[in-house]
Amino acid sequence: MLLHLPVMQATVGLSELAEGKITKVMLGSSPVVLIRHGEVVRAFAGECPHAGAPLEDGAICNGRLICPWHKATFAIQDGALVEPPSLYALTRYEVRIDGDRVVISPEPFTAPVPARRRNERIAAIIGSGAAGAAAASALRDQGFDGRVLLIGDEALQPYDRTALSKFVVGGEMAAADVPPLRDKNDWDAMDVEQIDATVTRVDARTRTISFADSSTTTYDTALLATGGLAKRPVLPGIDLQGVRTLRNLSDAAAILAETRKGGSAVIMGSSFIGLEAASALRKRGVNVVVVGPDKVPFARQFGERLGTMFRQLHEANGVSFHLGTEIVRLEGDGRVRQVVLNDGTRLDAASVIVGTGVRPATDGVEGVEKADDGGIIVDSGMRAADALFVAGDCTRFPLNGQAVRIEHWRVAQQQARVAVQGMMGRTAHYDGVPFFWTYHYGKRFEYLGHADRWDELHIDGNPAAQDFVAFQVNDGMVAGVIACGHETATARLIEPMRNRLSLSDARAIVASV
Repeated sequence: MLLHLPVMQATVGLSELAEGKITKVMLGSSPVVLIRHGEVVRAFAGECPHAGAPLEDGAICNGRLICPWHKATFAIQDGALVEPPSLYALTRYEVRIDGDRVVISPEPFTAPVPARRRNERIAAIIGSGAAGAAAASALRDQGFDGRVLLIGDEALQPYDRTALSKFVVGGEMAAADVPPLRDKNDWDAMDVEQIDATVTRVDARTRTISFADSSTTTYDTALLATGGLAKRPVLPGIDLQGVRTLRNLSDAAAILAETRKGGSAVIMGSSFIGLEAASALRKRGVNVVVVGPDKVPFARQFGERLGTMFRQLHEANGVSFHLGTEIVRLEGDGRVRQVVLNDGTRLDAASVIVGTGVRPATDGVEGVEKADDGGIIVDSGMRAADALFVAGDCTRFPLNGQAVRIEHWRVAQQQARVAVQGMMGRTAHYDGVPFFWTYHYGKRFEYLGHADRWDELHIDGNPAAQDFVAFQVNDGMVAGVIACGHETATARLIEPMRNRLSLSDARAIVASV
């Protein structure tokens, strides 16, 4: 429902607001959402602080308002941030009930800022990506009153890396316009000390961080959020110019500069990053070939039917595939010119994007237990050792009775917020539902949950038209959901999936939207 309200009048009938539903109103030129529970009405800014998603298309569940796009979650009670990817709470407006009229103040509610006592206790965050930025924000939001060190080696404000393969490589977003995770002034206002430095060693036994310039610092509590390092296969010619991984802003800017309409690019590996880059490059008219050992893209994650749908979507947009094969050599004259496959096929390649996965960036971390892949093993509170917590791609954590490592942006931020509770001496456990989204030719595909295996895949809708909800089911219970074109439904599903959710109940939720 949409109602237009003059800024000075700002009233609406109480009877016009449905119980437990989201109603959008325009407060002048600003969208506001109203949520009614009995005789209580709450009003919040109508766009998610993370990426501007329309919150009227979101969902209400378990006392939370859930963003439709990226599933940021806010408390209905006061708009407080519950789960990322937003790092901000919702702006709240004061509401007064006058008979049957709901009167909304045109001025946002300003909560008093409690005075912060300062001490010299040091909370060090190693890594300034998704998890690191979320942790620094949460420490201050939760009242940590010591020093907060946010250490990163990219000499940039923490930024939204998800935009790189989706938008920057395709020229839809300039590298300079990639949104920061928080405004620089916020970090200053929160008294977060941003340190541009390369960490070479973290010793959990002595609580010491060593830097490339031979300096050191100690910490009272720390979060390791170093993420992953892109794997570069050992191949002849892998170091030729024009062979790129896609992990940071400079990588994306270089790929954009080196590719042009009518030119040729080869994607090594049919990964999410690789196929997102393929989609972006095709929008600019670059000729794209994807080479990978998997016979069907994403079959392991989504099943062969949906994997085939992704391949057909890319083929319909001009991408060529050489699957079930591998690159054995790259050739060129200083710059890459061709790639050679293991069946002898030669492909022209003015640019090669390596999308063969990442490994945990944990080489210099001591005094912790590591898995075979280098991921640091933590408990459900993200604790790896006394006073040392870990979050993000470098973490192997317990989920559904298994120790898993999940390379999802939102999961890294969820873990960081759990870790912050431990850093402050509180008890918290990761109980979130993993979520990520991938973007191909203007279509958003969402994935909820984490299903290493499933007994059945039930697909409702039309995958060929990119309009469907698919359920990965184990023993009648939903383990994962893949969807396109049903963002409100997935917002409704994500909270119930914290517990055991039957296929019939999940379908009923989708049908109710």
